[in-house]
Amino acid sequence: MEKAEKPILVAELNAVFKTSSLVVVARQNGLTVAEVNALRAKMRAAGASFKITKNTLTRLALKDTQFEGLTPLFKGVTTIAASKDPIAAAKAAAGFANDNKKFEILGGNLNGKALSAKDVQALATLPSLDELRGKIIGLLQAPASKVARVIAAPPAQLARVINAYATKGQ
Repeated sequence: MEKAEKPILVAELNAVFKTSSLVVVARQNGLTVAEVNALRAKMRAAGASFKITKNTLTRLALKDTQFEGLTPLFKGVTTIAASKDPIAAAKAAAGFANDNKKFEILGGNLNGKALSAKDVQALATLPSLDELRGKIIGLLQAPASKVARVIAAPPAQLARVINAYATKGQ
């Protein structure tokens, strides 16, 4: 990497950190190119970004962000996954880590709060923001549909009684 490219990369990483609510740091030892591409695709599908960067540049990019506490984790071959959704990056990283032993989650940070590897795994088990929205909408719609069925029940029962008397006489 040329010297002129380094400040640009630091600025790009800093922008990613400033717009994200969750950053997950992981170590990847010996992943093949195909495995890294599969991980990138999984992250992209979840709405997260995934980068393999130089540790010194990443530490520089972490300065003046809410994720500055992640600095000690950047030793060895590390990767970062970041997302605006507080769960997306954790779900994708944990799912890949469960399938591939060469990928190890070191920790993370959620809106300035440090997370251990176990915390990231626990966060990954929570439903995503879209799933929660769907559940809330379902809960809000359920009482309305029940009320509609209760209101419609007496006329339907009356119609059945009249139909029974009409067919009884035949």
